[in-house]
Amino acid sequence: MQKIKGKLVFKDGSCYEGELLGNRDAVGEVVFTTGMSGYQETLTDPSFCDQIVVSTYPLVGNYGVADVFKQSSRCWYQGYVVSELCEEPSNWRSEGTLGKFLEDNNIPVLTGVDTRAITRKIRKHGTLQGVIVRSDMPQEEIDALLNTPETHDQVVRTTTPKVYTRGTGKYSVAVMDYGIKQNILDYLVSFDCTITVFPAETDAKEVLAINPDGIFLSNGPGDPEDLVIEIENIKKMLGKKPIFGICMGHQIMALANGAKTMKMKFGHRGINHPVRDLVEDRISITSQNHGYVVDEDSLKNLPVEIINRSLNDNTIEGVKYLEHPSFSVQYHPEGAPGPYGNEYLFERFIKMMEEK
Repeated sequence: MQKIKGKLVFKDGSCYEGELLGNRDAVGEVVFTTGMSGYQETLTDPSFCDQIVVSTYPLVGNYGVADVFKQSSRCWYQGYVVSELCEEPSNWRSEGTLGKFLEDNNIPVLTGVDTRAITRKIRKHGTLQGVIVRSDMPQEEIDALLNTPETHDQVVRTTTPKVYTRGTGKYSVAVMDYGIKQNILDYLVSFDCTITVFPAETDAKEVLAINPDGIFLSNGPGDPEDLVIEIENIKKMLGKKPIFGICMGHQIMALANGAKTMKMKFGHRGINHPVRDLVEDRISITSQNHGYVVDEDSLKNLPVEIINRSLNDNTIEGVKYLEHPSFSVQYHPEGAPGPYGNEYLFERFIKMMEEK
């Protein structure tokens, strides 16, 4: 890709100039992620749908790209902001450069900017809408882009278009796909599960008709309160089968049980977030990608138990439901990208299915 002068412009008027690679403008919510690696996994994680993502680590692309790291069939970013994009990767698994990967997926990338200064701005002022454009774009065109209405159909665009199955294991699991990562499916299969993956808005009757041993609610992008159909279907499945939810699944599970969610100032995104498990009395380093959180005040009169908390800001990271065999966590319990060590959550789900 040919480099031209470009810039990231926030809705409050602040501007960061650098070099732009790409053939289109990017418009979206600007967020940051703190991982030192795992850039290809995050690029292909549907939970990042429609966002402009800033990498706090100063160098990306140094180990190239490879199909083994992909978490879905395409990139979901609106745009990418990095300090330095490595053009000559070195790794035995590398199958190409990150720059070519971004070009093939039509993702504009702004390089040569101080990403840590941008991160400090987001942490201070909160998440803002922004655009990545060429430096010579007229201000009126930039203002028009910044006033683009927000989209609310990310889950519909990222979910599977049809039902499919994987694995031949002992336990039958119905997976509700709100924008799932492939590695989560791999984990479920590795835990002796036969999984049937359903589109996000599938009616509860159709899901329960396969008589699964358990139901898994996946990660996904956007505002959980937008998922009215999905929440109503979860209500119809409560108590029928054991349920394990993660990330978006955690949030809409809470909404289905009468709780509320709220938008965070700048969210949790990265592969180094410490979480305390109050049940196991252990601390885990976790992979996270969310901008919303369950409102703790809304849980006060509900039959639930808080089972995980963030050690960074004390927000809720896990909930156990006391009137039906269900639990959920806010983080991703597998390492793509991120650390291993949270597989015990899948084991907990398996035990629930065995007891049921």
